[in-house]
Amino acid sequence: MTIDGLPPLRDVIERHGLRAKKSLGQNFLLDLNLTGKIARTAGDLSDSTVIEVGPGPGGLTRALLLSGAKRVVAIERDERCLEALAEIAAHYPGRLEVIAGDALKTDFAALAAGGGDVRIAANLPYNIGTELLIRWLTTAQWPPFYSSLTLMFQREVAQRVVARPGDDAYGRLGVLAGWRTRARIAFDLPPQAFTPPPKVTSSVVSIEPRENPLPADVQKLAKITEAAFGQRRKMLRQSLKSVGGERLLAATGIDGTRRAETLTVEEFVALANAV
Repeated sequence: MTIDGLPPLRDVIERHGLRAKKSLGQNFLLDLNLTGKIARTAGDLSDSTVIEVGPGPGGLTRALLLSGAKRVVAIERDERCLEALAEIAAHYPGRLEVIAGDALKTDFAALAAGGGDVRIAANLPYNIGTELLIRWLTTAQWPPFYSSLTLMFQREVAQRVVARPGDDAYGRLGVLAGWRTRARIAFDLPPQAFTPPPKVTSSVVSIEPRENPLPADVQKLAKITEAAFGQRRKMLRQSLKSVGGERLLAATGIDGTRRAETLTVEEFVALANAV
């Protein structure tokens, strides 16, 4: 038995035949010391409902419950993992709810409708992590339904989330995250921490919503950033041509010879508001 009184995760995986599927973007994190570190990064969870995406055999799920999370809602698409998660739920009566389903089809705001503090903590499947983050960053209601996001990505994606103007990784994701949140990389995890080991280093990112981000229309900002970074090597007067570039640049006083990676979040917001 382990520190939480449940069997080691390797035994759980073997007993339930939970070989990680590449098609589901699965890489299981089995070290309870590392999952515990992720749970601690999420903060004091004693009065929080934590939504977890892709729990797999339940390594992070167990860490969140062990760290005192009031309630955990785990969304798992892989039906093979449900029995293992049910064992955890039985060990922590009334504190773990497992939803069998696709996170991309889940109404997360509805899950948080019961009120109280809601946080999201997840070792996100690599193949849907960016799409989920963009959805959480561009939700219509702001402040959003969550008070924090503690998420694991490939380090390349994590660097894009926290990137600032002038950084090589700065792009649409950095603008959206920088506009509405404060994001930082909390720590990295090497490939050998996972089963099977991915080919890249992973990073845990801590994201907190800004209470009063600059006002802008989400769809317009998305449109501007998509155009600007879609042709990032070109000057703005060329890359923004499809969205009325010359007029927008004149209205905002932004030099059309600049390139997208030099613009601040505030300047992108100004362009969106000029659409």
